[in-house]
Amino acid sequence: MFRALVVEKAADGTTRAGVQMVDDSRLPEGDVTVAVEYSTLNYKDGLCLGSGGGLVRRWPHVPGVDFAGTVSDSTDPRHRPGDRVILTGWRVGEVQWGGYAERARVQGDWLVPLPAGLTTRQAMAVGTAGLTAMLAILALEAHGLRPGGGPVLVTGASGGVGSVAVALLAQAGHEVAAVTGREGAEEYLRRLGAARIVPRADLAETVAKPLESETWAGCIDAVGGAMLARILGQMRHGASVAAVGLAGGAALPASVVPFILRGINLLGIDSVSQPTANRVTAWERIARTLPLDLLEGMIRPARLEDLPDLGRAILKGQVRGRVVVDPRA
Repeated sequence: MFRALVVEKAADGTTRAGVQMVDDSRLPEGDVTVAVEYSTLNYKDGLCLGSGGGLVRRWPHVPGVDFAGTVSDSTDPRHRPGDRVILTGWRVGEVQWGGYAERARVQGDWLVPLPAGLTTRQAMAVGTAGLTAMLAILALEAHGLRPGGGPVLVTGASGGVGSVAVALLAQAGHEVAAVTGREGAEEYLRRLGAARIVPRADLAETVAKPLESETWAGCIDAVGGAMLARILGQMRHGASVAAVGLAGGAALPASVVPFILRGINLLGIDSVSQPTANRVTAWERIARTLPLDLLEGMIRPARLEDLPDLGRAILKGQVRGRVVVDPRA
């Protein structure tokens, strides 16, 4: 038996999440069983803790799209008992039971080894959000972004992806401009390395002109919608935007003009189905370059019992930094 946060759906469509004792026999099929040491909280988790947002197919359900821990049993020769591993993505915590439990069972293909220099707690402070930030940086670098080339914009900067992106970009030597609308976030973002704070209101609406002054050498955008459309018209010639989220909406009321007159690039970043090799590369670079003291300052510890409230809060944009969940607490 193990503790898990189980979401149940009633006949009238309402859902309820609560901590239960669960038997091992209810774990999904898989070739590796992991003793979960830490998980975290993402926007998707907020959806899955409630109605499911179209992501959850079957109830009862255990959310948690990320986890890190120690292999306890395995029929996959790549993962042996005692190995420390990380899981992010692959629809775990959505269509399959996830990491909000003391145990998880998954396919060995979905796991990556914990890189040297990181603990499982630190790995979950990074989580899908930090992995996504690093994948975005790698994509921007592949399209020419270099330190000293001009300011790099990060939208949704005080959220999970944004916080890690600001810290990683600053550590790499970039001048980071952080977009936020949260009161009291400026000091937090400057500690992470932001050189400039851009009020959300400055970019919240589209303008009639498809092109504005060339300002940004790169951008990691977690907002989408009208803000992304506005930013496209402010990018420097040949610069790129890495799109990682849609907190501001899925529609893109943009013009093709920035693409054909300034040659900008819009790069989509998918962290769910990334090949294992790309994940390993990103995690190893995170372990080498992310300032762990700054990472610690992003962490908000939580128990399984705290997650229903935190899930509602993250959907309202009220969670700053990185929530690290200890299912054993």
